[in-house]
Amino acid sequence: MQLGARVLKTGVAIVFALFLADILKLPSPVFAGIAAIFAIQPSIYRSYLTIVEQIQGNLIGAIVAILFGLSFGHHIVAIGIAAILVIGIMLKLKLQSSLSLALVTLVAIMEYESGDFLEFSVIRFLTVMVGVFAAFIVNMVFLPPRYEVKLFKNIQSLQDDIIRWTRLAIRGASEHVSTKNALSKFEKRLSEIESMYVLFKEERQYTKKKRKSQMRKLVVYRQMITTTKKSFELLARLHKHENEIVHLPETFRTMLQERLDFLLTYHEQLLLKYTGKLRPEHSKWTVDKKHLNRSEVMERLIEQIAIEKRREGEEEFSSYHLFYIFSRILDYEENLEHLDTLIVSFRNFHSKDRNEDLEEQFY
Repeated sequence: MQLGARVLKTGVAIVFALFLADILKLPSPVFAGIAAIFAIQPSIYRSYLTIVEQIQGNLIGAIVAILFGLSFGHHIVAIGIAAILVIGIMLKLKLQSSLSLALVTLVAIMEYESGDFLEFSVIRFLTVMVGVFAAFIVNMVFLPPRYEVKLFKNIQSLQDDIIRWTRLAIRGASEHVSTKNALSKFEKRLSEIESMYVLFKEERQYTKKKRKSQMRKLVVYRQMITTTKKSFELLARLHKHENEIVHLPETFRTMLQERLDFLLTYHEQLLLKYTGKLRPEHSKWTVDKKHLNRSEVMERLIEQIAIEKRREGEEEFSSYHLFYIFSRILDYEENLEHLDTLIVSFRNFHSKDRNEDLEEQFY
């Protein structure tokens, strides 16, 4: 089992919360530890939002606990009714994420039956808040989340797999069931990449220059993900029409293979370009003389469809599947060009803003 940064930070946050509670001589420091568990978040920005919501939630829980404790005593039925009221208020205010800790605060206060109830309530509330702030401090200082390297690694790994399967599919070498299973896994990985992009988007920069660079990076990564989606859609279309592709004329199928090999290699080079591994002369979209340009490819497509139509005669014209395949290819190609433009622009305007960890860990 692999222990991630969030698991380690949770343990550190619990220890730090208990340590602070002990230094402040707060009774029942265990509640600080419990609060720290709820307050750990995957990003600093979410941790900040959590503090704001936890303060509101804990205030609601503490106020309701005090009112019910003073009015109805500490009977277990009163605690249950108070919990229902807190849940209703929290849902009304859309503070669901802080609901659990608010209920912990409520029970922690209402279970006390002797002495100065108001003083005890304030101490319990402060104990819980110590845990929340301890988690926030740990989240900022101890292994602060940096999602760019993880995001790029996931995109690059998924894209390599898609490229490998696409090259097999266009040559009719992939096994049908295996390709279907791979497509299902790729779809899940795309969803994980989308979630990680959201976390990367939440990372905050505190200087104007850094904020501008971060905004450009977000645009580049958004296009990286979109282009990966287009390559996935292309692979899915090749898989769906694998039988039709196999029966295409040899010359047309060869042209299709060469075109895709060219685009897939171009995609690999773009990822290299973003990490600064590609030479400057490869900074523009170029088509080698031995490769057909886009208009020539379309002419070949139209000619092949006309041939297929004449060959099929009065039978249902099934060669329209070529349109679906080439629409995916053209869509993929256009997104590659756009990604190239964005990467070149970013490297030109933010050449000094380099992520050394990213450049060192890849290729």
